[in-house]
Amino acid sequence: MTVSEALREAAQRLSGSSDTARLDAELLMAHALGVSRSDMLLRHMSDAEPEGFASLVERRAAHEPVAHITGTQEFYGREFAVSPHVLIPRGDSETLIDTVLESAPNAKRVLDLGTGSGALLITTLLELEGASGLGIDASEPALELARSNAQALGLIGSRARFLRRDWHEEGWDDDLGTFDLIVCNPPYVEEDAELDADVRDYEPASALFAGPEGLDDYRVIIPQLRKLLSAEGMAVLEIGASQGEAVSKIATEHGFCVKILKDLANRPRCAVLS
Repeated sequence: MTVSEALREAAQRLSGSSDTARLDAELLMAHALGVSRSDMLLRHMSDAEPEGFASLVERRAAHEPVAHITGTQEFYGREFAVSPHVLIPRGDSETLIDTVLESAPNAKRVLDLGTGSGALLITTLLELEGASGLGIDASEPALELARSNAQALGLIGSRARFLRRDWHEEGWDDDLGTFDLIVCNPPYVEEDAELDADVRDYEPASALFAGPEGLDDYRVIIPQLRKLLSAEGMAVLEIGASQGEAVSKIATEHGFCVKILKDLANRPRCAVLS
């Protein structure tokens, strides 16, 4: 069977478990071939199906995320290693980067709360000339992955540091100083929300769920932001599509001016606090 034929068959196999069956099949095939998707489409469609491709398709048919199968996910044009210890970076979160570049282009010291794979911090530092930053996370496996991603993408030395900290613990930020910019994609899913099996069964619950309204972590984080921000600093928080009003209320109660920005699908996605 050729690559082209195997892709057609795989897309049919995945059509019952994925809304992006053809794309999933192509990403898995490119991974099995050890080439980029574009290179595969241009140069390898007549090649023989590689050994092991069928087993990758079966894993995806069982709802395992493509990023976990391949071990990587693209974010803002760069490839990040991922694992079951971190949330898979998503295109929705690229709105935070766009917001940062527009609203805080001169930020020099950046803090990423709940850094996970490091995608937000690393991308921010690579896009902001001369910026350095710190990523914190309660998970040591996540921090190890973030450090590896930073090194792989050329952030070495003091430009990007990663520390184990938990914003629920007293004194977690006593020695951090202040920052021009804070970015954060906190847990914000309601605890009884219905999620796709890809997310529910494979991504870390601690990075997803935040109480009955999905607001628990905002209520912990936002009151602590003021002492972490420099005089002209700002925070950019990712929010759920229905949480703009609730997060704004929490922030204004703690003295912040708030602006809610939408993503490319015209859904509320970021809360900018200043």
